[in-house]
Amino acid sequence: MIIDFHTHIFPRKFRDDRTALIKRDATFREMYTNPNSRMATVERLIDRMDDDGVDVSIVMGIGWENFELARICNDYIVESVTKYPDRLIGFASINPAWGDKAASEAERYAEAGLRGIGELHPTMQGYDISDHSIMLPLMDVVKSHELIVTTHSSEPVGHDYPGKGTTYPEVLLRFIQNFPDQTIVCAHWGGGLPMFALMPELKPQLTKTYFDTAASPLLYTPNVFPTMVSAAGVDHVLLGSDYPLVRVETLLKQVETAQLSQVDKDAINGGNAARLLGLI
Repeated sequence: MIIDFHTHIFPRKFRDDRTALIKRDATFREMYTNPNSRMATVERLIDRMDDDGVDVSIVMGIGWENFELARICNDYIVESVTKYPDRLIGFASINPAWGDKAASEAERYAEAGLRGIGELHPTMQGYDISDHSIMLPLMDVVKSHELIVTTHSSEPVGHDYPGKGTTYPEVLLRFIQNFPDQTIVCAHWGGGLPMFALMPELKPQLTKTYFDTAASPLLYTPNVFPTMVSAAGVDHVLLGSDYPLVRVETLLKQVETAQLSQVDKDAINGGNAARLLGLI
């Protein structure tokens, strides 16, 4: 089974009316002001999944700042999951900076059948993910519904790019330490956080933490796969494309050519995600 743990979809009207959305939301403005920035509807995603042999995809929001736009996009994700229940699993975009509304929205979408929260984007959404008091109301809902949280992650070095932000490994680690019993997925290889799993005192703190490979070809050489697997453990790595930014086909090719056993490759491509999601 091949599972893409990190994709984004938008209602068609969002794709066709970027100018209005750019004025309303900081995250959208950062990510999609460039008219060449790719956006995909659910139908386009399903077609691409069929082309690339993907069985299941996680569909999520972009870390909306604006409450109304997030709700429209989250409702679209609910509709999409309902339309393709065997192919899609939905995560809701929630902004902890909304205060009480963040928890109530998370509750609403959990009851609608979504399985997680994400993609959080603290820099764009305007909050400190390592602040326990800010995150607690949302994380209480996460705990009560056994949701998964996916957060954007940033590398403290390297080139700049739209949406990079400042959610660095040290910030992520404080978030993880604040909620040690929660399942947290750090996107984009956790900005390098897996390397710190080599520290004996940190390894036990990351037992509920996973790292997805979203946008990996734009950030790292293919050697990142065996390197991160060695550091974090193969069971903590999830295939993610960041589609439509990157096609999962590209990631699958990198996994296939990596210096890893077939058992490890199968775990990354879907086995780990299937267990995490209760699909097997």
